Amino acid sequence: MIDLHQLSMHYALPGGQRIEVLRRIDLHIAAGQSVAVAGPSGSGKTSLLLLLSGLEQPTAGHVAIDGVRLEALDRDALADLRRDRIGIVFQSFHLLHSLTALDNVALPLQIAGRANALPHARDMLARVGLSARSGHYPGQLSGGEQQRVAIARALVHRPRLLLADEPTGNLDDGTGAAVRELLFELNRDSGATLVLVTHDLDFAARCDRVLRLHDGRLHEDPGAHGAASPAPRHAGSLPA
Repeated sequence: MIDLHQLSMHYALPGGQRIEVLRRIDLHIAAGQSVAVAGPSGSGKTSLLLLLSGLEQPTAGHVAIDGVRLEALDRDALADLRRDRIGIVFQSFHLLHSLTALDNVALPLQIAGRANALPHARDMLARVGLSARSGHYPGQLSGGEQQRVAIARALVHRPRLLLADEPTGNLDDGTGAAVRELLFELNRDSGATLVLVTHDLDFAARCDRVLRLHDGRLHEDPGAHGAASPAPRHAGSLPA
């Protein structure tokens, strides 16, 4: 499902300096796996998700999703790939403030021309506990409620790949637990690949694999639930 080859990314600074965010990462994630990415703040976790979604471009190397090399796609083709195969949960929600919660969730289905968009959106809002708030606009919702709307929107089209950046970071314990179950249910029942950034060690431990970013390099934690890999190694040596 995901193949990274010698993936590197840096940001240029004034004076010719640069910050190395990711350094020559090689990685394979099989279809249907759940993978947690951990690491300190500023280690490049969010940048990695943006590269996987095609929203950022690497400095070197390539990203392939479902056999498709992202650098070979133009902007429209990348948008189509995200619409059809990828669900993304951002920390900053990215909800449309002119649309109700229901319409925000239905939007990916409507853009894709799928039938029964509103009933599917209502069902997904119910699954994240927001049926009573479906007619409210984002400005009328708390931060946690907006995050749940964003999660429902990312899941509604049952993507083959779900990318989630701290998906339960702003939720109370009960709602966070329900959302975690929903993510793993999608991963289990539909075979969707799940890649999430999280600081919740219990959440990460439930994934098949735990990857840790440090100094721009990726290492694998052998202690994840379901992981069968040996001792941590640089991602260039990670097993398929």
